[in-house]
Amino acid sequence: MRAPIGSFDNAVPAPDCLADLVPPVAEAVRNWAGRVPAEQILYVDTDPAIADTGAFVAHYGQELLGQSANCVVVAAKRGGATTLAACLVPSAGRADVNGAVRRHLGARKVSFAPMETAVEQTGMEYGGITPLGLPDGWPLLVDPAVADMPYVLVGSGRRRGKLIAPGKLFAELPGAEIVEGLAP
Repeated sequence: MRAPIGSFDNAVPAPDCLADLVPPVAEAVRNWAGRVPAEQILYVDTDPAIADTGAFVAHYGQELLGQSANCVVVAAKRGGATTLAACLVPSAGRADVNGAVRRHLGARKVSFAPMETAVEQTGMEYGGITPLGLPDGWPLLVDPAVADMPYVLVGSGRRRGKLIAPGKLFAELPGAEIVEGLAP
């Protein structure tokens, strides 16, 4: 099947290739019960050496910069406690960690979580973290521009491969909250 965005000739419905996904992502796809059917979550195989946004769009097409989103893990601190959360923002933007994220999470300080923490807590590879399959109870802050995209390219949980899904699906994920001004 051809992907709805990009030049990917071999897009496979994620429920048909669970073995290609890391366990938490496969479990999220397997148990998906949102309004968007799980079959509309597509997996495309990509080169792991160029998983980072700049290299990826240079190889697969510059138009994907406006059709993709990055999922970043943040650590919010308040009163000696640290809360982990994820932010899903358009790839062409950056999460307003010190403004919108800090205010929304009610934190004194927010920073990007250390790589080791993000990988250990999500069960995903750094550079491929995706909002599907995040740990239970994590807030997922979603920029409204992502939810409004017809289709969005995101990580698959590992550096090899990407997922493509309708933007509205990301607003239905567990813990998802649309946050205005997340990526100004």
